[in-house]
Amino acid sequence: MTADVRVWIVDDRPAFRRVAAAVVSASAGFVVAGEAASGEDALELMRRRHGSEAGLVLMDINMPGIGGIEATRRIRGRHPEMAVLLMSTYDTTDLPEEVSQCGAGGYVHKEALTPDLLSRWWRHLIPPTGSRLFRTPPPR
Repeated sequence: MTADVRVWIVDDRPAFRRVAAAVVSASAGFVVAGEAASGEDALELMRRRHGSEAGLVLMDINMPGIGGIEATRRIRGRHPEMAVLLMSTYDTTDLPEEVSQCGAGGYVHKEALTPDLLSRWWRHLIPPTGSRLFRTPPPR
C-alpha cells in the first residue's frame, strides 16, 4: 500500500466502534476516517467527507433505521470505488439472503476482526494493479 487506506466504521454500538477503531489504528497502512452510528449517518458521512479517495467501510448489518445492507447498496451505488465489508455476530448460515446482493465485498464476523484480517481482506478486495473490481471472498 502506498497511502493509508481510509476506513469508515459504521455500527450502532459505541463500544464496538471503539474496538473496531483500535483494530484499524493497529493495522499498518490504515487510518480511521470517520465513524457513524446508523446507516443514515453513514450515508451523510459519505456525502460530506468522501471526496474522490477510495476507502473501506466496515458496516454492521443490523442497525435501527437504514440497516447495513441497504446502506451498503446506497454507498456502493454512489461510490462504486469504495469497498464495504459487512460485519455482524451472525454465523454465515444465518445471514440474510440480501447480503450477497448488496454490493459488499464480503462478510467478517465481528469477533474475527483483527489487523491481519483487515490487511488480508484489503489485499483481496483491491488488487495491486489498483483495479476496483471486487472478487469473491477468500476461502477460510
